[in-house]
Amino acid sequence: MSWSDSHTPLSVIQTELRAFNAERDWGQYHSPRNLAMALSAEAGELLSLYLWCSDGGPQPPVAARAARVEDEAADVLISLLNLCNAAGIDLSAAVERKMSKNREKYPVESARGRLEKYTELEGG
Repeated sequence: MSWSDSHTPLSVIQTELRAFNAERDWGQYHSPRNLAMALSAEAGELLSLYLWCSDGGPQPPVAARAARVEDEAADVLISLLNLCNAAGIDLSAAVERKMSKNREKYPVESARGRLEKYTELEGG
């Protein structure tokens, strides 16, 4: 597998991640609970790069942080995939199911350009 291929299927990345973790015997630490906490921590690290941004200013606000966004975003995905592996979730299939539900909850004719939650939309 080529990590530089921007079209690598998620299932291939998950398989590679399982092998990476197995080689290091990290599975012993990968309970769903611990991985959910790791996911939250990694998302917090990504969020911290944007701390104190103004809506109209540069994002992230410190130029040196921009290069770190990619690594932190990757850490978030790696943590999420580890959680899915531990919980037996096929993330691609879960996303497809969730998008189907979202299409029902947010029909284009009532949700386009709107910020309201589906329960607040007309007819919701």
